[in-house]
Amino acid sequence: MEPRARAGKNVGKMNFNHNELAQLLYGHGDVKAPLPDSVRVLDEIATDFIQGVSFEATRAAHHAGRQKVKFEDFEFAMRRNPRFMGKIQEVFEKKKEIEMARKNFSIEDQLMKDADREEKHAEKHSSGGEKGAGSTAGGDSARGTKRPRQAEEELDEGDDDLDVDLDIGTSAKRR
Repeated sequence: MEPRARAGKNVGKMNFNHNELAQLLYGHGDVKAPLPDSVRVLDEIATDFIQGVSFEATRAAHHAGRQKVKFEDFEFAMRRNPRFMGKIQEVFEKKKEIEMARKNFSIEDQLMKDADREEKHAEKHSSGGEKGAGSTAGGDSARGTKRPRQAEEELDEGDDDLDVDLDIGTSAKRR
């Protein structure tokens, strides 16, 4: 069935909320409580407009060999009216900005949580004294986290790194 034929099913039915359309009319200069016929006519106009644009976008997608309608199809359907085209592009640009801001916010939030977790972990192990630092040395290296440099010097392990480099030959290459 053609999409335009389906539009006949909605004749006489309200597709939008009466209060929302009344507020839209009031926002554009009508009285606070508009006539029910005015609201019904606005509903029919808005429904017809949305169906027409959607039909044109569907035709553009079908012509391109796709079953799904994309943003570009709506741009193509609105190409004859620069006002509508500009508004659609503005809305989608704002949507992209909001998505990027949310993504950046979630990344920053995760970084802050990780930093707090590491700080608490370091405080817990440094407040435990030498016993706490020595008992976590194997646990930290097994998890791949580095111990603070102070803990290595307290345990006199600072020289071991130089010996390992000499055994491998990496320190000779650095010189």
